[in-house]
Amino acid sequence: MSTQTTSPAERTALLPVIPPNVARATATAGGVLTAASAFLAWTWTSAFPGDLTISGYPGGLQVLTLVAGVLTALFGLASYGVRGTRWLAPAGANGPVLLLALGALGTTWYTLLAISAELGGLANWEPGAWFAAIASVLAVVGALGLPFDEKAAASLGAPAPGATPLQQAWHTVRLALAPRPLRAAKRVPAYQEILIIVGILGLGLLVFTYGIGTAYGELFVGFLILAAFGVAAASKAGLLARASEITSRYRGVTMAGAFVAAALFPFTQTDDQYATVGVNILIFATVALGLNIVVGLAGLLDLGYVAFLGVGAYAAALVSGATASSIGVHFPFWAAVLTGAVASMVFGVAIGAPTLRLRGDYLAIVTLGFGEIFRIAVNNMDGKSGPDVTNGSNGIPNIPDVNIFGLDLGATHDIGGFTLGRFANYYLLMLLITAIVVLVFSRSGDSRIGRAWVAIREDETAALAMGINGFKVKLIAFALGASLAGLAGTVQAHVQYTVVPDPYQFAGPVPPNSAFLLAAVVLGGMGTISGPLLGAALLYLIPYKLQFMQDYQLLLFGVALVVLMRLRPEGMIASRRQKLEFHEDDEELLGPDPVAATGTEDSVGLSKAGA
Repeated sequence: MSTQTTSPAERTALLPVIPPNVARATATAGGVLTAASAFLAWTWTSAFPGDLTISGYPGGLQVLTLVAGVLTALFGLASYGVRGTRWLAPAGANGPVLLLALGALGTTWYTLLAISAELGGLANWEPGAWFAAIASVLAVVGALGLPFDEKAAASLGAPAPGATPLQQAWHTVRLALAPRPLRAAKRVPAYQEILIIVGILGLGLLVFTYGIGTAYGELFVGFLILAAFGVAAASKAGLLARASEITSRYRGVTMAGAFVAAALFPFTQTDDQYATVGVNILIFATVALGLNIVVGLAGLLDLGYVAFLGVGAYAAALVSGATASSIGVHFPFWAAVLTGAVASMVFGVAIGAPTLRLRGDYLAIVTLGFGEIFRIAVNNMDGKSGPDVTNGSNGIPNIPDVNIFGLDLGATHDIGGFTLGRFANYYLLMLLITAIVVLVFSRSGDSRIGRAWVAIREDETAALAMGINGFKVKLIAFALGASLAGLAGTVQAHVQYTVVPDPYQFAGPVPPNSAFLLAAVVLGGMGTISGPLLGAALLYLIPYKLQFMQDYQLLLFGVALVVLMRLRPEGMIASRRQKLEFHEDDEELLGPDPVAATGTEDSVGLSKAGA
């Protein structure tokens, strides 16, 4: 073990009165003690979910505290420079130690406060709970004494004269989160880098499976707290940037591995409960990726995009042999998919042709009106207020299950000893369609038309001056985005057995709707592939898991979104262009593009777009 000394470039600490070595020892010991506290009983009754009454065996939320404590201790050792741990922090370990200590504190104290609230006071805390509370605070106190990068402090500047204590605290938080350049990495053989990619994807599958399978709301909230601080720590440590460097060299392997990992999800489940959530997340994510072409690449603000999902769903319902269909035909699934996609594309062209000469807010208002017109129109096509096409507010029920090559997706199937239910079958089908949409997005984004979209998004006047046909290019984006939403709509119609007009509105408590779709694109990262997929997954999963909070569900959800966008306005996964737009002062600290493997290249000149 070797002890690092504080260099002149690293002498800024949140609690400078604590010597650096004492701070490292305190933070590391606090992490160890926090992890050890998970093996003690925290309460006396099993009435609290997870049964935290057993000593020697962590249960429920104690598992999250255990993980947070272990990670805090590991990064504490990395801050010492212990052999075998330095790879954890290629950009420095001090900041990640603070973030992980805060994650351990948040998870632990959330659990203890939940025990008090649900069981009736601090009297329900066992000695193990008090031990956990003190240990988690100890880790944070030690982490606050660690030195931070003075170069980052210089880029952020000093707090404004007369700043309030709250503003000063916010400045120190930004200091702790400021990016740092990575240490030069030694190249390893290709097979080792591919194994690293496999490990990253396996870890992602494990985290997603755990999060989606949380059995009760309190456990999911604790998971969110730990996941948020864990991702922030990984980013601060440079692990995410390092992973992006590796995946950028093997884009095909990374993309194929990601879909293989996603396909393994149903095989990790014992029943169909969470496969239902999985297939709905994929539908939401696929539609968000289609909207990303319109908003993220072409820069067209579409507030009625969910209507194209509805067009695809209704078109598929009408031609798939539903008993209430006014057409009375039964197309095979591949024909129904094409029908839904083509119908949505036609509507996209019909709406885009007269409106895409508008810009900005005017285009947004027109598309918002189209979304409302669609919902009202399908409500009125009931044979009374209008023609009998959609059965009005009753919708089109009894849509039969998909049958592909004699395989009934509505039935249960055994594969390799694993039983896949109805929703697991549709999950795999939707995953295939998502792969097609990702391929279309990637190829179109990297093409000449994709470069033209980006040129128009950045400066339409300059793009027109370079010879780009703005109206034609925008109409193609509108039509392509609409057809991709129609593809997802055809699967949604079969998954839900019925299609009704109510979900296809601008805003509502349950996604997908236009507001949630737009939020998924902006929150995830505009112009990238993985950004909207991640944003859509979170925006669907979080409200679904927070239903136990009832009236406070959307309030807490909105607060979380505001905080996240304040901390990361460019989105969770952003291209280098977007990072530079929002963090111009930190340009020298940004390092390599963190989405080289998953985003589209949008830094090509206008001359290439117009070529």
